[in-house]
Amino acid sequence: MPIDVFLTHAPQYGWPELATTVGSLLERCGCRPAPGTRVLVKPNLVAPFNAALTCTHPAVLRAACAYLADCGTKVSVGDSPAFGTAKTVASRGGHVQALKGLPVQLVNFSSPRQIPLSLGGSIGVARAALEAELLVNIPRFKVHDQMLLTLAVKNTFGCVIGFRKAWAHQTHGEKGNRFESMLLDVHLAMPPMVHLMDGILAMHRCGPAKGNAYPLGLLGASASAVALDTALYALLGLDCADVPLGQEALARKLPGATLTEAAFPLSAPGDFAVPGFELPRALAPVAFKPSRFFTGRMKSLYVRLCGLCGERKTQGERKNTVQP
Repeated sequence: MPIDVFLTHAPQYGWPELATTVGSLLERCGCRPAPGTRVLVKPNLVAPFNAALTCTHPAVLRAACAYLADCGTKVSVGDSPAFGTAKTVASRGGHVQALKGLPVQLVNFSSPRQIPLSLGGSIGVARAALEAELLVNIPRFKVHDQMLLTLAVKNTFGCVIGFRKAWAHQTHGEKGNRFESMLLDVHLAMPPMVHLMDGILAMHRCGPAKGNAYPLGLLGASASAVALDTALYALLGLDCADVPLGQEALARKLPGATLTEAAFPLSAPGDFAVPGFELPRALAPVAFKPSRFFTGRMKSLYVRLCGLCGERKTQGERKNTVQP
């Protein structure tokens, strides 16, 4: 059976039909959880810098969480950013404000559980992700200087806790396809998932944190991250063989790794024009140079400490507030 991939035009984040469209996309790809279902929403909260472009947009996150809340589910939102904590990034990125009024819990990923890797070893993944009954994955459409693109499959790498992501770059990044294999192992270890792509304003030229905005005007959804990614490769004139993670999906013969396995009940990849969209000219090594690795870890620690101090200050202010 073909795998349904739902692509639709969405002009801007202030679009009045945004919430309705997001809910419809989730429902179309099978996301109809029963009341009481424990749902983890996994946005891309990569860093508190330039969050308006690097992170899943707050309006898309709110629309998805509102739909899930209307289903009567128990919703939590979590991630493990490259810099800082989920609560820090969400606060600076406007996500906390966007979620106000919804019965949603924002969580920092902790308590890793080791999952085995196909090519040996293991990696620590957040229990909150592994033990959810449903994971709603909401990536941002961005290019990536090491992996060419970061889409639905790559976004689940955020379930790996803290420094383990950077360390995985170092330990797997110089050994053939070990890094791509690890990414797919993490993805395949997740509970049942649906995927919602925020491509209204994409990032091109370089990424995933310092690129330029591109008005793609797209929302997409599927029960298969591989099929959704394949469709988005095709939208850019690529196939899986052109993308490192796509190559690994093809090698494993994963369903959805070829465009012929997908069906498009709404719009097809060719219905989206992408004039001037630029991919990275050359891919950087997956493993960081020692100086970059050390600087990144120090920067991450600094941002994390600043964020924790801010969270404690806020908690203290609430505690000391005199109730009328």
